[in-house]
Amino acid sequence: MSQSVSVESLFTPFHSGSLSLSNRTVMAPMTRGMSPDGVPGANVAAYYRRRAENGVGLIVTEGTIVDHPDASNQKDIPHIYGEEALNGWAHVVAEVHGAGGKIIPQIWHMGARGHVNDYTESEIRSIVDAFAQSAADAKRLGFDGLELHGAHGYLIDQFFWEKTNSRTDGYGGSLVARTRFAVEVIQACRQAVGPDFPIVLRLSQWKGSDYAAKLAQNPDELKQFLTPLLEAGVDLFHCSTRRFWEPEFEGSSLNFAGWTKKLTGKPTITVGSVGLDVEFTSLFTEGKGAGNTGIESLLEKLDRQEFDLVAVGRALLVDPAWVRKIQEGRTNELIPFSAEALQTLN
Repeated sequence: MSQSVSVESLFTPFHSGSLSLSNRTVMAPMTRGMSPDGVPGANVAAYYRRRAENGVGLIVTEGTIVDHPDASNQKDIPHIYGEEALNGWAHVVAEVHGAGGKIIPQIWHMGARGHVNDYTESEIRSIVDAFAQSAADAKRLGFDGLELHGAHGYLIDQFFWEKTNSRTDGYGGSLVARTRFAVEVIQACRQAVGPDFPIVLRLSQWKGSDYAAKLAQNPDELKQFLTPLLEAGVDLFHCSTRRFWEPEFEGSSLNFAGWTKKLTGKPTITVGSVGLDVEFTSLFTEGKGAGNTGIESLLEKLDRQEFDLVAVGRALLVDPAWVRKIQEGRTNELIPFSAEALQTLN
């Protein structure tokens, strides 16, 4: 990173509603799969505490599973239901708060094993209730807010996307109509936590099965899509892209987070290869490592207030002190990401 580039904007406080952060950095949610039987242990608590100790403004946990039979198809994903798992998360919260950090859980349903068309309205209601119960538990445990995972082709996003939702009832149809499930989840969570508990919604245009997918083809469609979500009670939007520097629509340099902030007036989190030199897939297809340069354009966008917060994923996964090193100008000490880091809970 050039010595002439100031990181001051990344380290100014952030305040929105009841959420107050010491700086603009966010630990992005990253699946670790190291919670046997869904219970996060002391190693998970220590993992998150290390990031809090090193100055991360807000930690978003890995996805935590709601209480529904279809919610997870992977081993050792943490739950956010059941006494043991909730006690585990209470310990995580205590450790992060003890280090002066802020933390919110990402609440997750991985998606229908068959098709969202197969769900009856009564089962949809039970899933909505499961989200609301996890939201209530998150508040009770002392989390600083919550994030709903509505991106990347998982359940909420399956309802959004016309290729995975061809329902002919009130949960399907137009782009706006396909927001109904998410709206009901958001409303139920808002009712469960009250008016002042921050609710973040993570969104993406792209899907795991289609990187070029777009729910909204232009700003007008994006506004139509976002409006019911905003009105349902979202406080912040976490806008997932594969590369933060790519414009979302032709004719503007704004990325997904930039457009979302412009259209809703709400704070947004940008994310996508922050701190990495090469795209993620090449780590596996070509065996490459990745450096930690290339954040100058990110800082310029933040200076222009195109978005409010910056989520760091893999760079922070491998280097717990990434934020502190950036703040102190110790970029020569940054640890480059490698695929091996995914196998550890550093």
